[in-house]
Amino acid sequence: MKIILIAICLMWPPLVSSAQKVFSVDAAYKADIKVFVVDAAYKADLLVYKVDAAYKAKDNEGLWFFVDAAYKADKKIFFVDAKYDSDLTVFFVDAGYKAEWKEVSKKHLLY
Repeated sequence: MKIILIAICLMWPPLVSSAQKVFSVDAAYKADIKVFVVDAAYKADLLVYKVDAAYKAKDNEGLWFFVDAAYKADKKIFFVDAKYDSDLTVFFVDAGYKAEWKEVSKKHLLY
């Protein structure tokens, strides 16, 4: 399920101009943040949209660019299998204008 969600998110065509560079690590201890992908927008702390280029990565507004190496990332994330293991819950949206923080008290996690 998690792999399918990630694959779908990576195929979305980007439309916006600012984001944050993230790298998905293979173990929780390597991550800055543990992330759980929820199945509905109202359950998420952050609505995320994936953009297409690293130069667009600059803000903390839910616009992410997935880089191919950890040293290029602003934040290293690990996708967990349970909500209780996560620091942050996200929902991937289909348009850049929908990306936003729902729980602003967690915004510090991505600074």
